[in-house]
Amino acid sequence: MLGNAKIPFLDLVTPHLELEEELIWVFRGVLETAGFIGGPLVEGFERDFAEFCEAQYCVGVASGTDALRFALIAAGVNAGDTVITVPNTFIATTEAISQAGARPDFVDIDERTFNINPRKLQEYLKTRCVRDSRTGKLLNEETRSPISAIVPVHLYGQPAEMDSIAELAERYNLIVIEDACQAHGAEYFSNKENRWRRVGSMGHAAAFSFYPGKNLGACGEAGAVTTNDATLAKRVRMLRDHGQTQKYCHEIEGYNGRLDALQAGILQTKLNFLPDWNRKRRENAHRYNEFFGSQSELVTIPYESPRTRAVYHLYVIRSRYRDQLQRHLAQNEIATQIHYPTPLHLQKAYADFGYRLGDFPVAERIASEILSLPMYPHLEAAQQRRIAQAAIELLSTKVSVTANRISPQHPSFEIASS
Repeated sequence: MLGNAKIPFLDLVTPHLELEEELIWVFRGVLETAGFIGGPLVEGFERDFAEFCEAQYCVGVASGTDALRFALIAAGVNAGDTVITVPNTFIATTEAISQAGARPDFVDIDERTFNINPRKLQEYLKTRCVRDSRTGKLLNEETRSPISAIVPVHLYGQPAEMDSIAELAERYNLIVIEDACQAHGAEYFSNKENRWRRVGSMGHAAAFSFYPGKNLGACGEAGAVTTNDATLAKRVRMLRDHGQTQKYCHEIEGYNGRLDALQAGILQTKLNFLPDWNRKRRENAHRYNEFFGSQSELVTIPYESPRTRAVYHLYVIRSRYRDQLQRHLAQNEIATQIHYPTPLHLQKAYADFGYRLGDFPVAERIASEILSLPMYPHLEAAQQRRIAQAAIELLSTKVSVTANRISPQHPSFEIASS
């Protein structure tokens, strides 16, 4: 019986206890060999994760932010360039762009998927950009900055509309770097290629984060770049290791962004379980959908295109009563979070860019309504039923008050077992 026991937003304890012996074995191996940086564990994980992502190369790095920054630099983004992305993502996306020397600029998102809106992207490229008559490069008409790349974010584990993005990138000669930090194992059906593609294999490169709470999480910080471009992979390897081609031979100035061997060994062990963990996340998402399905007037559940197989790093609902709902769930010992409450164009960190409220209305509206519910492989059906029942209880009352202008008695709600 779960009773009123607290339901955490995320459970990182249970999977690690289940894998305790395997993880201890990895740790002992590192201690016995003193192979703390690089070596067979890193190479083994890179090989296995490249295969998992259906990419030719994987380069392990110290974090997801490093992965995106190195991928942008290695792909040819230069200082002073503009890179297009979305305003509803974690700031690491735009930090990586800025730290590569470029300027992030935004286009609005799709109302249903929360991912970059290809129509808005096309509109940006057609109406806000011009060709440089001398170089032929695409320039932002206002800033005169060259547009060099697009960073689609596969937000919450939902793949972006990659066919349309790739078509626009090809038309305008732009680099595509996937921000796949929340989408390990997600898939997208390419109509152009008539086949399913794994996230991490569709752009010039992709960046992954293995922050502990991700679908595939390290026991600390870690990240990786995947690509099918041998030259790009070689350059990322140099960037992560002070620009070295071999010890003390520095072809370029790089960074200290290497993946620890211990984290690589942990990730290689966990990778064997990721398909099953993702399957359970999808089952949990479908169960939430069933619980909320008959309450469409109260809550908007995540949309999943028939052309995607999302991995539900997060399960995010929408409600105009979001803040009251979050408080109500907290009172019922149910932890929730908001990803993300303030779009990046309205953050103080980017005040100098001159963005204003109203510039990206879809992202702004969604930011005021979204709420992330507990989501992890070991989440139990009874816990989900309790979460949904508590949410519907509060939202039904709110809707009734709005409709009747009076506060009715609390109705009794019961959700059938699934």
